Amino acid sequence: MSDTVATARPAAEGARATRTKEQDTPARPVRQRDAFFDNAKYLAIVLVAVGHAWEPLRPGSRAVTALYMLVYAFHMPAFIIISGYFSRTFDGSPGKLKRLVTGVVVPYVVFETAYTLFTRWTSQDPDRPISLLDPLYLTWFLAALFIWRLTTPLWRQVRWPLPLAFVIAMLATLSPSLGNDLDLQRTLQFLPYFVFGLLLRPEHFRLVRRRKVRILAVPVAVCALAVAYWAVPRMNYAWFFHADSARALAAPFWYGPLMTLAAFGCSVVLVVCFLAWVPGRRMWFTALGAGTLCGYLLHGFVAQAAKHWGWYEPAWVQGPVGALTATLVAAAVMTALCTPSVRRLFRCVTEPGMEGAFRKRKK
Repeated sequence: MSDTVATARPAAEGARATRTKEQDTPARPVRQRDAFFDNAKYLAIVLVAVGHAWEPLRPGSRAVTALYMLVYAFHMPAFIIISGYFSRTFDGSPGKLKRLVTGVVVPYVVFETAYTLFTRWTSQDPDRPISLLDPLYLTWFLAALFIWRLTTPLWRQVRWPLPLAFVIAMLATLSPSLGNDLDLQRTLQFLPYFVFGLLLRPEHFRLVRRRKVRILAVPVAVCALAVAYWAVPRMNYAWFFHADSARALAAPFWYGPLMTLAAFGCSVVLVVCFLAWVPGRRMWFTALGAGTLCGYLLHGFVAQAAKHWGWYEPAWVQGPVGALTATLVAAAVMTALCTPSVRRLFRCVTEPGMEGAFRKRKK
């Protein structure tokens, strides 16, 4: 009995010493997600889905077309600006490159193949080959993000990154021969938004969220909607897609550089309005902001299936009730696809670990 007590006492003292040492050692801070950015990403990705739901309804409604034009003027720019902002720390280190491969390259390969097979199955393009150089439908964003993020160290070194990005985007509008390889036309024309995001700092987002900006955003958005309604029969809204050269849009060559600047100005103003309304506190949908990539990549199958199976063919769908229904269904579908359960189910292709594919880093 005495031996047991004598043995237990040093062990207890050692445990207390260990606990004291642990208490004295400062704990490593756990990085918490910012509710504002998760809210912004969720709301932006819902608008992406709603925009796709409105697409088949445009021919019969000037109002839907105006809303479509307005949303397309800022929803992808907002997403790209936020992507640029969170790419500021990309330095080309092994860990960052691994994350780029697992989080961008692998999903691109998987979903480019899946969308090609789905397109064949729905007979939209039964002879389309599987090509990793010609992004199909939604996958262009992954190809573009790979190029943008890979060049981030360069943009952080040049003296005038944003003017240089504008020059590249303007030249792209003058180059109809760029072709479809990695959708370079869209990648280069959207480049200024990504570089703009790289240049932003936390204080810039705090300025956007001030009460004065939120109030001012209301009349600005109303005016933007009125201008969009006026512009429907007068303007080719494909300029906001940033996917074609000026010649491809049947415009004089000098329209390209001019519209690059004009579209950027309009989009940034609308992005400010959008971000001004994004709540900064935790909401019921805040956790869904972490699953936006999964929702983005998956909702395209629903959007394509809706057109293939004739969901837009009934006459009532082409009216106001149909537009409202399509909006609500698109928002609900995107919300469901961003949930943690769906994200976990598809993590093997959207966020694969792939530990065996990389060398272990030496400590």
